[in-house]
Amino acid sequence: MVDADQTFVIVGGGLAGAKAAETLRAEGFTGRVILISDERDHPYERPPLSKGYLLGKEERDSVFVHEPAWYAQNDIELHLGQFVDRIDRGAKTVRFGDDGTLVRYDKLLLVTGAEPRRLDIPGTDLAGVHHLRRLAHAERLKGVLSSLGRDNGHIVIAGAGWIGLEVAAAAREYGAEVTVIEPAPTPLHGVLGPELGGVFAELHREHGVRFHFGRQLTEIVGQDGMVLAARTDDGEEHPAHDVLAAIGAAPRVGLAEAAGLEIADRAHGGGIVVDERLRTSDPDIYAAGDVANFPLALFDTRMRVEHWANALNGGPAAARAMLGQDVTYDRVPYFFTDQYDLGMEYSGWAPAGSYDQVVIRGDAGKREFIAFWVKEGRVLAGMNVNVWDVTEQIQKLIRAKAQVDTEALADPHVPLDSLTS
Repeated sequence: MVDADQTFVIVGGGLAGAKAAETLRAEGFTGRVILISDERDHPYERPPLSKGYLLGKEERDSVFVHEPAWYAQNDIELHLGQFVDRIDRGAKTVRFGDDGTLVRYDKLLLVTGAEPRRLDIPGTDLAGVHHLRRLAHAERLKGVLSSLGRDNGHIVIAGAGWIGLEVAAAAREYGAEVTVIEPAPTPLHGVLGPELGGVFAELHREHGVRFHFGRQLTEIVGQDGMVLAARTDDGEEHPAHDVLAAIGAAPRVGLAEAAGLEIADRAHGGGIVVDERLRTSDPDIYAAGDVANFPLALFDTRMRVEHWANALNGGPAAARAMLGQDVTYDRVPYFFTDQYDLGMEYSGWAPAGSYDQVVIRGDAGKREFIAFWVKEGRVLAGMNVNVWDVTEQIQKLIRAKAQVDTEALADPHVPLDSLTS
């Protein structure tokens, strides 16, 4: 058992950090737990920011990981609205950036997350340019979409990834006009490939979204500090009252990099390099969530995963490793989305060039199906669309790493469990 006089410090106030603190107490750790967040809100979950909360279907309080009183009740020293600007690995201290206070740690967990990538074009300083990462962003955008819907206003979204599409769906439900600008030939091209990206393009077109594929924004045109239009590299101007930059996120590695921890290059996903125990190049410092670049033997690669499930599971795994437990973090990547009447879950990892076919089980036209990305008969990833309670079976197929009969895989009458028995 870890000594009661030890101090564990968690830098980052998102889901991963909050769940790590919860796990430390649940596992019996009686020492100090200090959780430091540069946001003024209590730790919260991010999926509602582009889904239920943005749509007005979930209350603000529903996004928080714990009730505010939970932290004091569990003796978690919570520092909100404060940031760490330095780690001294030799002295094993972190320094608060606002007043220089030093806090000593025995174990340190970095869950600093990621930040939105910025558009590097003229006009991004205009009042109607938005990003979506934090609760404050969602609160502002919620008001914007509601106003656009009332006034038949127009939003241009740069990027047809998950955030871009979820906000497009929310905007249309409010009644706003939506144009999405995307350099790739389909939405989600890098994640789902052309075969399934087209399903999402058709879904959004049916709901009135305009797509401009193969193009990117070159300028946001404004007047008197307000957005008037968004110009693309073909010279076309798209009317806009607001613009959302949804072009991805970058891991917040500055603190770790300054401390001399190993950082992965962008070609390999970036982030803080950790081992299978989520331990960094310093044995007393761990990292989890969006910022961690971890090995996944199942796919013989390293990766960084920016989705909810990775924060939900990575924080507790890191906490247990900090306590000296035997931990191997090897969960199959998982994420989900809700857009209009489409609900989807995705498990696995199948980047472009890694698979040789996509097998469809069900009716893609009705958007009730499971898609499998397959290489030489082995399932690399699976996506269930409006088909439920199959995630466990899909992940079992992925973990089996065995060849399956693709005709049976496509047949809804063949139980998925039978393909791995």
